[in-house]
Amino acid sequence: MSTSSTVGFRSDRGPVLIALMLSTSLIALDSTILATAVPSIVDDLGGMGQFPWLFSVYLLAQAVSVPVYSKLADTVGRKPVILFGVGVFLVGSVMCGFAWDMTSLIVMRAVQGLGAGAVLPVTVTIAGDIYTVAERAKAQGYLASVWATSSVVGPTLGGVFSQFVSWRWIFFVNIPLCLLAAAMLWRSYSESLERRTHRIDYAGSAVLTVSLTLLILAVLEGGQAWAWSSWQSIAAFGAGAVLLAVFVAIERRAAEPVLPFEVFTRRLIVATCLISVGIGAVLVGLTSYVPTFLERTTGATPIVAGLAVAALTVGWPISASQSGRLYLRIGFRPTALMGLSLATIGSLALWVASSSPSPWTAAAACFVVGLGLGFVATPTLVAAQASVAWHERAVVTGTNMFMRSVGSAVGVAIFGAIANAVIAAHGGDVSAPAIRAGSSAVFLAVLVAAAVSIVAGLLMPHTRAEDVERAAPDRNPELPETEPSTEPSTA
Repeated sequence: MSTSSTVGFRSDRGPVLIALMLSTSLIALDSTILATAVPSIVDDLGGMGQFPWLFSVYLLAQAVSVPVYSKLADTVGRKPVILFGVGVFLVGSVMCGFAWDMTSLIVMRAVQGLGAGAVLPVTVTIAGDIYTVAERAKAQGYLASVWATSSVVGPTLGGVFSQFVSWRWIFFVNIPLCLLAAAMLWRSYSESLERRTHRIDYAGSAVLTVSLTLLILAVLEGGQAWAWSSWQSIAAFGAGAVLLAVFVAIERRAAEPVLPFEVFTRRLIVATCLISVGIGAVLVGLTSYVPTFLERTTGATPIVAGLAVAALTVGWPISASQSGRLYLRIGFRPTALMGLSLATIGSLALWVASSSPSPWTAAAACFVVGLGLGFVATPTLVAAQASVAWHERAVVTGTNMFMRSVGSAVGVAIFGAIANAVIAAHGGDVSAPAIRAGSSAVFLAVLVAAAVSIVAGLLMPHTRAEDVERAAPDRNPELPETEPSTEPSTA
């Protein structure tokens, strides 16, 4: 039976899929709705110099908590972890809505990020649990479509709330969405776990969180909040590196390590993680610089510039939903390489077209990049998930998504340094030609990141869907409700 008939809202797993899409929409909307409301927030609360932290602290809290939540999902189950994440996100949203100054809003955004760190990887893990390898591409296409919709709806809602109601409603709107998502997950999703005593790795979790916080903070703020050579940067990198070494020592002795190192001895996992780093870099390069490039060089309105970037998130779910047909026929590696080649071609087109700025050419290039990434992200994630058993799947999924965050953080630092240097050399940010030159340099760096990712794709072993399923069967006999049979469902 084709995957189209076994994945959808009308199947027996339809209510769970809807619940996962609702949970994903919380994070997707929150990632896009805030940007258009920043001027209103600054007018009301002040703190113009602090507002970039609204984004940085959220991404930081989300990224550092993903590995811990992922291990918990493999230990105590998916359902309690995702419900906890939705609950934390709800609390953070309410607190953000009642913020009294910029500092308090930044703190509340960190709480939101801690909730998002549980929701995003566990939704993808649950999809990997309830759908077979043949079905997962279409399921991931449904989840990707949420991001595509949010890329258009989010900025629009943010503008409407800021202009006609209050910017606080961009957070209050999460209340009914959180309650509905939690209710559907509670009612529709069930899992059966073997009840046994676990030795939770508290020490490893704490040290890993602090270490990642310091390292990612140093990358995000280096060259912006403080100079790369400043004592803050040196201290953050140094302390983060030392704690990372301590974490490795702790994990080698832990009975149930939060990050099992044996996972990274597998070539497929390592290759897919490296590809995720490249995906994160390409994404942040386009979403961060295409809007400013178009607004400052063509006079495009923020809406037009935003729609040009939205073309990327339109192409992504289209290819993601169709990638299953390819990886089932030709294998994971050729599908990923084809996607990486498309993303590289799109990045090349954007760089070449940057000499003659146009919203249309930028949108077309972003669309091609999105098509390519859809053919990369889904097959590599499905391959990684399918190659491990249930008790490792959340860790592998979370690690894959964490590496994408690492790619974005490193990309922000590198692209920012490149843009600042080129813009300064061409007359400063008041000059449109300088903005064009700086953006073109960033697009060239994005092209390099996409091309280097092809090398990571070549490192993937030649595996087909049946190979990874045979090596690590999806079904765990101790988890009959969570683990579906690898035979196609008749629902």
